Amino acid sequence: MAPTGPSAPAGECAMCGRGQDMAFPDYCAHCGGPVVLPPTAAPLPRPTGLPGMWNHAGRLPVTPDTAWLSMGEGGTPVVPAAAAAGWCAVEHLMFKLDHLNPSGSFKDRATAVGVAQAVWQRAQAVVCASSGNAAGSTAAYAARAGLPAIVLMPEAVPPGKAAIARAHGAIVLRVRGDYSNAFRAARELAARFGWINLTTTYVNPVAVAGLKSAGYELADQLAQTPDWIVVPVGAGPLVHGIVTAYREMRNAGEAAALPRILGVQAEGCAPIADAFDRGAAEVAPWQEVRTRISAISDPLRGYPSDGSYTLRLVRETGGAMATVGDAEAGEAVDRLAHREGLLIESGAAADLVAVRALRARGTIGADETVVCMLTGHGAKTLATGAEVGGPVVADADEAVDRLRAHTAIAEGMTV
Repeated sequence: MAPTGPSAPAGECAMCGRGQDMAFPDYCAHCGGPVVLPPTAAPLPRPTGLPGMWNHAGRLPVTPDTAWLSMGEGGTPVVPAAAAAGWCAVEHLMFKLDHLNPSGSFKDRATAVGVAQAVWQRAQAVVCASSGNAAGSTAAYAARAGLPAIVLMPEAVPPGKAAIARAHGAIVLRVRGDYSNAFRAARELAARFGWINLTTTYVNPVAVAGLKSAGYELADQLAQTPDWIVVPVGAGPLVHGIVTAYREMRNAGEAAALPRILGVQAEGCAPIADAFDRGAAEVAPWQEVRTRISAISDPLRGYPSDGSYTLRLVRETGGAMATVGDAEAGEAVDRLAHREGLLIESGAAADLVAVRALRARGTIGADETVVCMLTGHGAKTLATGAEVGGPVVADADEAVDRLRAHTAIAEGMTV
């Protein structure tokens, strides 16, 4: 029998500050902005002694009882980047190996919490939009919890990422167009049927809170706060998780300072970096995605306030944004594999290019400590010649028609 969890936590809009009902998480009912959970008050709860991110269960919207869902997420190592440090001209360069999470990406930190939420609320299914990593993560944890998973992916998704989600039993539908079209369809399905939305934008603040675990771990693993933490950015919830964790620890006297965030986007889809460069306070949606770096190709169409909030966080840390071209990211993939023994997808390998570029500009000092978040495993994006396959849908209405053929969830589609 699944354990019962706490009541739904209170949320607040990151843009207008109004309180939100988290029984069915979504964007702010008043302004449409991203909803987040308030920081944990000082003093922070003591570590639980459980493995991985569950060591910090008291600081996340989960209880230790929910650890039956765990597959060992969190607790990923930090290692020195010996060869890459010379290439980047940075003396103290390190990698946080979050590609070693169970499904091969940092998304497991959010998904484990989101699936626990679905269990508490007795949801009939979970749904997510994904460019790849969240698909495999959602499918894996839903399988462990005994819940149906519906995954909507852009039509041009890497075949390996779609195959992983299917291998875990998820229903995978490709949506015409880019990631924002898949996002819209997943959000509509969640609203119609009461499914828990595990899309890793800011649409589910309970799941997003799980990303704070990365910040707590870095503080445990490093002797002092690093000068920079480099984060691949689509919508940016990992930025929120790391910054919020360090703010909580600073307020509790567990950390002396906030790290500066270097957010990395693809040149062909860089709405947040564009706003940063223009000095704008608000992010505009990206109109045409022109990049093969799928992990960070989020145009933010329909939810640009996600980007505006992430932009605000980057600036509040004194950080920066950078863009990386497809060819440069591909070269970084090869460099990490050949020189560091790390097979990393291009969206995460782009970190290395960004560090090198900002070091050349003098933004990053040679003697500063830099930690790159390696967020996704490269095995899922290796060219195999396999076809993506599976149905392509235009929107949520067409998705419903496809889903009614699946008896595992059809009974729950009565709304």
